Amino acid sequence: MSTCHWCHVMERESFEDDEVARLLNQYFVSIKVDREERPDIDTVYMNVCQGMTGHGGWPLTIIMTPDKKPFFASTYLPKHDRSGLAGMMSILPRIAEIWQTDKLSCYEVGNRINDWLKQAGTLAPSHDKIKADAFDKAFQYFAHVYDPEYGGFGNAPKFPTPHNLYFLLRYWYYTGEELALEMVEKTLQCMYKGGIYDHIGFGFARYSTDRFWLVPHFEKMLYDNALLAIAFVETYQATGKELYARIAREVFAYLLREMTSAEGGFYSAQDADSEGEEGKFYLWTPAQVVEVLGDSAGMKFCSYYGITPQGNFEGKSIPNLLNSEFPEEERQQIEAMRLKLFDSRSQRVAPFKDDKILLSWNGFMIAALALGGRAFNEPLYIEKAQAALAFMESHMRVGGRYMLRYRDGEAAHPALAEDYAALVWGLLEMHRSTLKPSYLQKALQVNAEMVNLFWDEEQYAFLYYGKDSEQLLINPREVYDGAIPSPNSLAARNLVWLGRLTGDQEINRRAEMIFAAFSEQVSHNPWAHAYFLLAAMANHYAGKDIIIRGDWHEQGTREMIFRLNRAFVPDTTLALKTDQDELLSQLIPFSKAMHRVNGQVTAYVCEAFACREPVFSAEHLYQVVTSSQHEA
Repeated sequence: MSTCHWCHVMERESFEDDEVARLLNQYFVSIKVDREERPDIDTVYMNVCQGMTGHGGWPLTIIMTPDKKPFFASTYLPKHDRSGLAGMMSILPRIAEIWQTDKLSCYEVGNRINDWLKQAGTLAPSHDKIKADAFDKAFQYFAHVYDPEYGGFGNAPKFPTPHNLYFLLRYWYYTGEELALEMVEKTLQCMYKGGIYDHIGFGFARYSTDRFWLVPHFEKMLYDNALLAIAFVETYQATGKELYARIAREVFAYLLREMTSAEGGFYSAQDADSEGEEGKFYLWTPAQVVEVLGDSAGMKFCSYYGITPQGNFEGKSIPNLLNSEFPEEERQQIEAMRLKLFDSRSQRVAPFKDDKILLSWNGFMIAALALGGRAFNEPLYIEKAQAALAFMESHMRVGGRYMLRYRDGEAAHPALAEDYAALVWGLLEMHRSTLKPSYLQKALQVNAEMVNLFWDEEQYAFLYYGKDSEQLLINPREVYDGAIPSPNSLAARNLVWLGRLTGDQEINRRAEMIFAAFSEQVSHNPWAHAYFLLAAMANHYAGKDIIIRGDWHEQGTREMIFRLNRAFVPDTTLALKTDQDELLSQLIPFSKAMHRVNGQVTAYVCEAFACREPVFSAEHLYQVVTSSQHEA
């Protein structure tokens, strides 16, 4: 990981050290892997590390036999023994000795680990669906670990994990459980107020090292910010509170300013370190603020943002709003101060930017921009999402196959299931936001390609890497929703969405197969599969499917669409059938029977395989769509 702080520490301490290098070169063949370039390798060997040690993380250290069977696993290792950790200088000679004197035991460990991996990856599909009690169990778990004072879940460190918030929003929507919405709002507000949010330049850092969201691990990831932007947009739709819309817009502003390539794709990450120091770029002293803003304005800014002489991180301060909140009428004045500090900060040595363009993370970004574009009626976001899609088609598709990453004019590594699934999600959001049938057509094409490349006919799930890719020890069928949603979770939701839109029973059948394949695993600990639960909710509750018969130039059409765009109506599909468009009729055959009534713009709302009486106004349509909220 090019922006991983402890990876850099281990690099400086060990891999760039002559003594360590001599040991490595004497006894080992050293291979360094960028986990973002090869998440397939990382996933397999992270499973090894977790199985052997009970935990995982980066940097990941694996020692294996020449036939790639691991017999030693660890995360960060210092050069010398320290604080209960064995160091490289003691571990490497010991392992070399064991290999030379008792090679058989290394192979035996490797074989046992290999057998365990294969057994652990075998699914036991059932005929059960994910039942509603799984949603209740997940909610109860989140309620149990919820921090009512500072938001988030658990103590420290705290990770945003946006899909947990997506789940809670939908649980509130379907059940009326106010605590679910309260947990979402409190978490988002506290994250924003904390130092995990960059109050000078916007965007969220990777996670908070403390309970309060104050001290972050300073690296900024594209996927975190894209997925968090979705959480803020959806919460704005659910509550109507402008705060969430403003924060979402700020996150988009950061991403479009800092993380957008000239060709239209989005970069991966910004490092935590600058000039060899973690967080240096983001820290302030009162004297530095006063130098830029002057005495009066500088002290006011310091007072609001907790910038003190003693500091809150290594003698300096991370700007935050945890203990204060400036009056709304001063927002314009504070914004002028922020811009001056931003300009001043721009003169500092900036953190390293990882300019890899990753297909999956760009899929998340496209989904976020599409959602923000329709919720805020912001054409710029749609244009940037369109540019990213065009970039992927022109630069990241080689020989009819999507590639995982692009950098320095080269696309490389066959894309994985998560890449295809994230791209389908982005395309579906683009269809929902633009209502152009071409995006639905492309989503269906990419989904079909995903099925051909990754579908396991024996286990009824998507494999992690393609049948045409390099074959590793195992090919996992991932469903755990960790930092990002799993491939099978993403795919299951896409399939439900596509099946509902098109009425294609084969697509619906495949979604049901995934639910059956993972039902036992997900039902056992549903809170670890929050994004998978989104798909299950969409499948369980009677979502509404809307076809509007009208044209964009008609005011009635636009009013219906814009009214729905502003609302939080999860698991509602929407298509626009115009007078001229024949493609939609091909993609959604049942739309052929939906005609205008008396020449009016007409909306058809279908639910549970039945359609209601047509409606003719935006407000009536909204009332029909939301009529069963909290009653499902």
